[in-house]
Amino acid sequence: MATEKKLTRMGLERELRAAGDLKRAKQVAVYFKTGKGEYGEGDVFLGIPVPIMRRIALRYRALVLTDLQKLLDSKIHEYRAAALEILAAQYARGDEKERQAIVDFYLRNTSRINNWDLVDASARPILGEHVRTHSRKILRKLARSTSLWERRIAIVSTMTLVWAGELGDAMEIAEMLLDDEHDLIHKAVGWVLREAGIEDRARLIAFLEQNYERMPRTALRYAVEHFSSEQRKKILAGSFDLA
Repeated sequence: MATEKKLTRMGLERELRAAGDLKRAKQVAVYFKTGKGEYGEGDVFLGIPVPIMRRIALRYRALVLTDLQKLLDSKIHEYRAAALEILAAQYARGDEKERQAIVDFYLRNTSRINNWDLVDASARPILGEHVRTHSRKILRKLARSTSLWERRIAIVSTMTLVWAGELGDAMEIAEMLLDDEHDLIHKAVGWVLREAGIEDRARLIAFLEQNYERMPRTALRYAVEHFSSEQRKKILAGSFDLA
């Protein structure tokens, strides 16, 4: 009887490299701002479409944290993305002790969750899910961080709460980040506020009116995408009489 082949980190890396596409890698490197002085400087891409990367990664969902650490430490973007896909899958299936270990591991590695797609794919299913039933102080700590990626993790994690109908923490973190200088934070704040507005439009309007002078235009535009064209024009001009 043949024995089942053990799935290893090195096997995952081989599969990911084999799935790469040099032409696509060059294109996504530009898209994810990997040039000198840009937020993704130094990131290396294999050029794997996300659905393919995810399908490969999830075959290796049994990899241990030491293997995931080595993947996260890699300069190759898809290795880090695969590690986070596996980590999110493990969190979803884990018991309380395992989930806490995963969250601790995640928070120790925020410096390796260092592009917006990595944050967006992992913050909600890991930290966002965790704070639904645990202390949310970590969100405020991350929101005050000097790290762009930790601040984005803070606001994106609140999306899980918003989708569960809990808007308070999302509104608070959004307000904390209104004066942030980075466009990636403006977009994330606007995205979360938009979803909050779908849950409670009156509360969003009140938030926007109260904070209109501080709101980055990008965040404001994202936040009101679900309003009618005429209502969007009024809000962008600072008028909140939408009747």
